[in-house]
Amino acid sequence: MTSANHKFSVKHVDSAEWTPGLRSDFEYRDLGIQEATGGAFDAHIIRIADPSADHETGVHAHMTDFQMIYVLQGSARFWFDGEGEIEVSKGSCFYQPDGIMHNALWMSEDCELLEIASPGKFETVTPD
Repeated sequence: MTSANHKFSVKHVDSAEWTPGLRSDFEYRDLGIQEATGGAFDAHIIRIADPSADHETGVHAHMTDFQMIYVLQGSARFWFDGEGEIEVSKGSCFYQPDGIMHNALWMSEDCELLEIASPGKFETVTPD
């Protein structure tokens, strides 16, 4: 049984489309979850589009009900308010609580991250 506003979805890797997204030096692969859940959730894969660019994102926070990142390949380093710097690599997973200030400091050229968030569209804020 499915929810009235949720529908079945499948996205195959051989028809994957990578598009610019929130940050111009990253590419995003939409996994169809936002459409399938009527906007309740989103899931996409993030990778580097421009290896020569500085991948630091600047300090910001996302206003979410749920946000997790799973490292599919490569490695990355982040800073989180109250936690300091963390380095993650293939197989690492982390949960970002609502509103936690953070900064992506560095990503390897082969880094790919799976991000799952709710709601599907959320606000990003920067410190005053």
